[in-house]
Amino acid sequence: MLPKPHADIAPNTLEFEILPLVKPTGFREYDARWWFNGIGHEKAPELNLTGVQALGLGMATLFHELGVEPKVVTGHDFRSISQPIKNALILGMVQGGCEVLDVGLALSPMVYWSQFELDCACCALVTASHNEYGWTGVKMGANRPRTFGPDEMGRLKEIVLNGDFQPRADGGHFRVDDMRERYIESVAEGVSIKRPLKVIAACGNGTAGAFAPDALRKMGVEVIEMDCNLDNTFPKYNPNPDNTGDEIFADKIGRMLARDLSKEYPGAKFVVDVKSTGLYKTDPVLQENGSTVDYYKTGHSYIKRRTTDLDALAGFEKSGHFFFRPPIGLGYDDGLIAAKAILEMLDRNPDKTMADLKSELGIACTSLTMSPHCADEVKYDVIERIVEEYKTLLGTEILGRKVVDVNTVNGARVTLEDGSWVLARASSNKPEFAVVVESMRSEEDMIALFREEEKPRLAKHPEIGAYNQEI
Repeated sequence: MLPKPHADIAPNTLEFEILPLVKPTGFREYDARWWFNGIGHEKAPELNLTGVQALGLGMATLFHELGVEPKVVTGHDFRSISQPIKNALILGMVQGGCEVLDVGLALSPMVYWSQFELDCACCALVTASHNEYGWTGVKMGANRPRTFGPDEMGRLKEIVLNGDFQPRADGGHFRVDDMRERYIESVAEGVSIKRPLKVIAACGNGTAGAFAPDALRKMGVEVIEMDCNLDNTFPKYNPNPDNTGDEIFADKIGRMLARDLSKEYPGAKFVVDVKSTGLYKTDPVLQENGSTVDYYKTGHSYIKRRTTDLDALAGFEKSGHFFFRPPIGLGYDDGLIAAKAILEMLDRNPDKTMADLKSELGIACTSLTMSPHCADEVKYDVIERIVEEYKTLLGTEILGRKVVDVNTVNGARVTLEDGSWVLARASSNKPEFAVVVESMRSEEDMIALFREEEKPRLAKHPEIGAYNQEI
């Protein structure tokens, strides 16, 4: 039997080698994230391989407790640390009596798709998602296409940290070799792009390089590869679509898709996260086609669940997670299904470019996501104080405009009478806040909303530290 995990073990010690290390803060709202590369770094590791084994055994215990068939699809992303972490996770799940089907190197949606294809109730993908190199984590679920939420993550945390493991016989590990090819065939099935289109596939030397170029070619477009060769040193940049740059923000692309799909599916519902542009609510095309938009909590698991619960056609996160439900997708976030939807949108508008479609959206100046440091142990207490402070401002003025709404579904999104807004929320994934502002007036006003309103207000709280980037 594995011993009860420890919250703090010094690296390069006998104890680190033989005892499970699992820092409690790694259990997030809807998945798990830990800093793993502690040796040789100033930041100490929060998890070791024996701790990963304990996590796997805890997940198996929870799967049985939930009453689902203990059949699990697993895979890993292209971080150099991910495959050994996956192997330790598999060891724990097998010890807990799970039948584990290992699809190898995988995109998150390939694992979700494999749940349907291989008829598995559960999934467990080793990935730190948007977090930079050195982090690891697990996305997991037991009710496809949904993934775990706060209730399941809270119970998993209890099981693992208390050592309440239930080893069982009859577990097994089975390798499945052909899922990459089957998945690519599936996402490209039925796509027939008639318009000549040229697509740049920029994959950041990450996992997507093994999938996206081939899938896009099967959809009938010309592909120009950019950093599609796999290189787990990630020499160009952290392969994260939510960084800086001159790209069109994903919430704008989501709005283009919503406008296009509302014509194909009149009355369709859409879900977006609280970091997304306020123009969804006032969009004339969506209104003309009878579509409604629901603003909900940021996070792939939250939007996935909300989209399913509301029977929405699609959900869009500003971070780039797009969720399509039947007849377009199966309900989970899949970048290749999103790419297919974009190509089909362009095919339905043969006389327009992406720039043309973007120009029809109207003017809104939206900031990138800025992330001041705030420790995991205190960030939720701090955001509660900030939310309460913003709630008292309802009906007062910010920079000469009346506060007309304070949405507290996920932090505080404070909307002004001209539609401009500011957002502060605690990150679900890292020890930091997420700060976004949007102006319906100008870029200068957007900067003022941050520098004259939100930044000084947050600075009054000493727990909030330096920003990763600012406008």
